[in-house]
Amino acid sequence: MKNIFVLILICAGITLNAQSGKEKRANKKYERLAYSKAARMYEELSSANRLSDNGKKHLGDCYRLTGQWGRAEKPYGELANGAAPTAEIVYYYAQALRFNGKYAESNVQMTRFHQMQGGDTRAKEFNSDPEFITKIQSQEPYFDITNLNANSSNSDFGPAFRNGKVVFASARPFRVSKQNFHTWNGSPFLDMYEASRETDGQLNNVQLLNAKVSTKFHEGPSCFTADGNTMYFTRNNYFNGKYAKSSKGVNNLKIFRAKWNGTSWSEENLVINSDEYSVGHPALSPDGSWLYFASDMPGGKGETDIYRVAVSADGSLGTPENLAGNVNTEGKEMFPFVDANGNLFFASDGHLGLGGLDVFYAPTDGKGGFGKLVNPGMPLNSSYDDFGFVLDDQSQSGYLSSNRPGGKGDDDIYFAKMLRPLKPVYMLKGIAREKGSGTILAGATVVLRDNAGKPMDTVVTGIDGSYAFVVDPKTNYALGGTKEKYFDANAPLNTNELGEKTEIIKDIDLEKDPGLSLYVTVKDKATGLPLDSVKIKVLDNMTGGEFGSTVTTTAGDYRNPITGKKIGDRISYNVSMERNGYLAKTVTLNTPIEKEGEIRLDENLDKIAVGLDLAKIIDIKPIYFDLGKHAIRPDAAIELDKIVKVMNENPNMVIELGSHTDCRSSAASNMALSDRRAKASAEYIKKRITNPERIYGKGYGETQLTNGCECEGPVKSTCSEEEHQKNRRTEFKIIKM
Repeated sequence: MKNIFVLILICAGITLNAQSGKEKRANKKYERLAYSKAARMYEELSSANRLSDNGKKHLGDCYRLTGQWGRAEKPYGELANGAAPTAEIVYYYAQALRFNGKYAESNVQMTRFHQMQGGDTRAKEFNSDPEFITKIQSQEPYFDITNLNANSSNSDFGPAFRNGKVVFASARPFRVSKQNFHTWNGSPFLDMYEASRETDGQLNNVQLLNAKVSTKFHEGPSCFTADGNTMYFTRNNYFNGKYAKSSKGVNNLKIFRAKWNGTSWSEENLVINSDEYSVGHPALSPDGSWLYFASDMPGGKGETDIYRVAVSADGSLGTPENLAGNVNTEGKEMFPFVDANGNLFFASDGHLGLGGLDVFYAPTDGKGGFGKLVNPGMPLNSSYDDFGFVLDDQSQSGYLSSNRPGGKGDDDIYFAKMLRPLKPVYMLKGIAREKGSGTILAGATVVLRDNAGKPMDTVVTGIDGSYAFVVDPKTNYALGGTKEKYFDANAPLNTNELGEKTEIIKDIDLEKDPGLSLYVTVKDKATGLPLDSVKIKVLDNMTGGEFGSTVTTTAGDYRNPITGKKIGDRISYNVSMERNGYLAKTVTLNTPIEKEGEIRLDENLDKIAVGLDLAKIIDIKPIYFDLGKHAIRPDAAIELDKIVKVMNENPNMVIELGSHTDCRSSAASNMALSDRRAKASAEYIKKRITNPERIYGKGYGETQLTNGCECEGPVKSTCSEEEHQKNRRTEFKIIKM
């Protein structure tokens, strides 16, 4: 009995098929709001496949307006999947699917609805959080609920507190005479009952509140002032024995006020009422200064909105105000309740919920408005209609109305025990993007960690790249993002700005891994052919650690990815190459990274042969000595150290260090000087290699001139200084391996 607001429905955009006489009669029932009777006639036509699209729309509306969302799926689905569905039909179909727990299918229809009518509040809210169902279902319960023994086989709903007792609306029969039934849904009319409240929340001693207040039409739900002596209650437009209709022939709802004189209630009509629209579901602020209610009056945002009106000390009412902020939608907002702390509870089918009507909590902002909504989730809410929620003065327990399965009647009242305090949901949201280009990244893993680095929640971004986490205000976190072929992103995060603000937007920028690699090729210097089985070892000069080691393939190459580096960084590696029968080699690669892809190093190895002069293959510069001396100069030491390195890399190599002079000066003195220099050079190397006997020095003087520049005795040389220099040389011949 939560759908007791009468709405004028316009069937727009639906193709009108030829209508049978029976469908025309059903339409008349529908137009008179006799939905239960009209539905039966439409069902018969539908079974015979004789129902027009207009009739299917009416059948779906009959189910929807009588709270039978589950049955509305079929007619709305046929229209939504037809040739030209309206946005309204697609939305109703999505709601019916959600009511039946078909959340994935419902989301598909809500996506269609957003595409068709993106400006709708409900479409925007869904599009901003399409995974809301998962979040609602996974949150820790706020309440524990218990069905009441006092429920009847008819509708029981809309509880209110009065002096320690509970007043509620019920369609249970109390009259001895024949019970009246409402053509809207075929159920008995409502009356108000009062019951005592037990410590376990159960209701006992159920009695009619007052026979004078009860008429043959609907009464309830209601609310009471703190002293229990003033009641605001909903009733059909029936006052002082007069039954009134709108200009369209509709009997709407009104809120009446009644005062208790100790023995009976005296009623009065309220100025907020009108014959042309409905007002109902009254609720008072804790101090009684505001009356909240639901209405479909003109100027509202949706089918029914929540309003409030000021109540002065003398009981006069001000001008109704549509609740500002994010409370009302294009759907139904109903059954307001304000707790002892000024927080608002209400039922809505327009906000993101589990299906049908869900109860929502809007915390007071202390300034007459309300903060971010909280859906308390299961078990308070379900895929069915959940509404009429109230809390006692201690805000520890209360009551809920619901038509979920497992109850005793149409609508049942449930005792609700609070398990943990309700609080606004604070959100951290953002989009994963590629750094620089701003490209949205799907499939990125976003991780929220606590201040100690422990993962708290993980989200993999969808096609829109978005992520969202529920967070606490004024808390330190760490936010990280990872994706294949991108560098990890990690950054500290605090939520100090949350409070008045309930949402933080923080995008994650992931820098693309340029796909860098070190690519080394090794060839035989003489033949130019690739060398396999070359031992490669790469040391990172910046970290001191090993970058990689392996042997070359048959193609003579080696590749290793370079991680953790990006364009603009620098690399510095020492690359050593060894192969049996070849002279080992170590080169330093020190270069900035200027582009994506591979960084190449192409090297050749010299094949070792007895008689080979190392000076010719490892770039030994001339070994200089001071005039007439054989002491090792610093510049000479640099060149000799190159031989030291080669000999240590090749521990079986034996070298003859030969020193040669030009023809100038006497042959004897040249021989003696070259021998001293050769032995001095060899001695320098001996001290720095393993097994010093592997090298010896020998002076050759001018006995092995290379270019005929002789000048001994009567022979006079005409060679230039440059030609003489070629004879002044040091050779490092391999004698043995």
